[in-house]
Amino acid sequence: MNHFQKLTLGASGLIALGIGMAITFVPIGFYAGSGIALDTDPALLSELRAPGANLAALGAVIFAGALRSGLARQSAALGALVFLAFAFGRLVSIVFDGWPGESILVALGVEVALGGLCLLVLRPHKSASAKTTSVMP
Repeated sequence: MNHFQKLTLGASGLIALGIGMAITFVPIGFYAGSGIALDTDPALLSELRAPGANLAALGAVIFAGALRSGLARQSAALGALVFLAFAFGRLVSIVFDGWPGESILVALGVEVALGGLCLLVLRPHKSASAKTTSVMP
């Protein structure tokens, strides 16, 4: 595994893990940072904390791919799926709900970038032995 792959999976995993943990443990403060005021309704907070914990768990698996080369492809596929699914959901929301504001658009850009980088990690890489060609007699 090369440095680009490690860096991509490490950063993607830590970002997903960090955001997931923030949503799980401090959802009101996390969303306030984007200008979203949340109520203290327990049902609402439960509906936010549950996918936050899911995102944290997925982030941990993505990050594991940076540490264990045997997990790199699966982690990259998971990273691409997680970040591009978030981006897709935001695009659907823009179509149906309207323009969300600058901080959400920044998040969309980061999600597309991280998802795209994870897709690049999935590209097949030629090994040194595959680069040698045989000479026909």
